[in-house]
Amino acid sequence: MSKVKESELLKAPQTEEEISEDVIEENAGLNKALDTYRKLIDRKDLVEPLTEKEQNSLEERIKEIENREVVEKIEEHEPVEIPCEKGKITIGPPTLTRFEKARIMGARALQLSLGAPPFIPIPKNARISLDISMEELEQRVIPITIRRVLPNGDYQNIPIDYFEK
Repeated sequence: MSKVKESELLKAPQTEEEISEDVIEENAGLNKALDTYRKLIDRKDLVEPLTEKEQNSLEERIKEIENREVVEKIEEHEPVEIPCEKGKITIGPPTLTRFEKARIMGARALQLSLGAPPFIPIPKNARISLDISMEELEQRVIPITIRRVLPNGDYQNIPIDYFEK
């Protein structure tokens, strides 16, 4: 047995008052949510009052909500890598998002400003390291892989060559 269950067994039996307090504490959030739901539906100040049929419908929906199963523990999920097959991107758009572009160019510009060698000949019109990093990104010469992650933790590592221009 777990330690929690053992300690519960060793405790003295609870009185009805203690049990009802526990139930009230557990349902406090649900009760508050249901009260708010009632207030949203039953807006007497803005529109006419609910008819008896609408009131019964509201009470049925509230009972249905109360009877729903509450998920207290989410099962653990081991993140899995989704392979890139034949250059196919399965997570997200087939192009780099503006956020990915900004992150790549910013990181590469910082590297260049700290003395990293450029992967391309420096263009004549490049004034700052950001100009060089933009040109490197356009030519797809930066050796980088983008990791796109799903909400459940699954991810896909995508080489920059797989993205459409």
